[in-house]
Amino acid sequence: MARQSSGVTLQQLQYFIEVAAEGSISAAADLLYVAQPTMSAAMKDLETRVGRALLARSARGVTLTVDGAEFLGYARQVVEQAALLEQRYLGRPPSRRLLGVSAQHYSFAVDAFVRMVKETGAAEYEFSLRETRTWDIIEDVRTLRSELGILYRNDFNRGVLDKLLRDSGLAFHPLFLAEPHIFISRKNPLAARKRATLDDLADLPRLTFDQGANNSFYFAEEILSTLSSKREIRVSDRATIFNLMIGLDGYTISTGIISDDLDPEIIAVPLDVDERIEIGWIGHSAIPLTEQAQRYLGAVRDVVAEFGVELLG
Repeated sequence: MARQSSGVTLQQLQYFIEVAAEGSISAAADLLYVAQPTMSAAMKDLETRVGRALLARSARGVTLTVDGAEFLGYARQVVEQAALLEQRYLGRPPSRRLLGVSAQHYSFAVDAFVRMVKETGAAEYEFSLRETRTWDIIEDVRTLRSELGILYRNDFNRGVLDKLLRDSGLAFHPLFLAEPHIFISRKNPLAARKRATLDDLADLPRLTFDQGANNSFYFAEEILSTLSSKREIRVSDRATIFNLMIGLDGYTISTGIISDDLDPEIIAVPLDVDERIEIGWIGHSAIPLTEQAQRYLGAVRDVVAEFGVELLG
């Protein structure tokens, strides 16, 4: 790669981050009140300075190249550090904190998100939390719509997930191991039991999260997805699944970590099976996390630790 005579500017990095987020040079220009030709020229000059193609342009907008995805991670780091420097030494007000997280439907992920936002201390911020399907979590992180994803793996789905992540340039980082529990309504007859068995669940509606077009057993959010059930209902969001637990005495299988503050009508009962659920976060192998992302993961660990669950890593 030819060495360039001048370096990249902070403004170019800020422009690049917005272009990547919007998937469009013109949309980013409108958002930042910059003329579209100016924004386009800034992106071309940025690519010239780094000596690599960072954006793939088409009639539908722009997408990141492989180099562009890696560059974006470092650009976020630099812009975040510059904002912190200005805040500390130049008396600038706190900048908007930016973080995107995609997760399977876990109460602890929301609880940690709440804690992170409350502790941010910024006058303005912009966060996103997407509870979504397993395949979409991987796609969100691969395309940098989200900086990190939260999902589970076990002996059954490990090989398939690891290959998909590896092919996508992503890596799985374990957070904790959880004993499987059933989530049920406090009014469910099993609520008073110290443990539940699979036989206890035989006549209850099994509630699972719909995985859409990628409805493979390997992408299911619930362990034991290959076991048959006489009554099964698929849902797309956590509010609905909790309502069905209450209205139909249904159940779902998850980690056992649930917030009394966020979900007061639902309880967790240990399930008597020889399985463990490994929860982890996924991110780009070659892109370091921003400090905001690290703060979120710290909040996740704090929430989990309060339940006495074994932390990993």
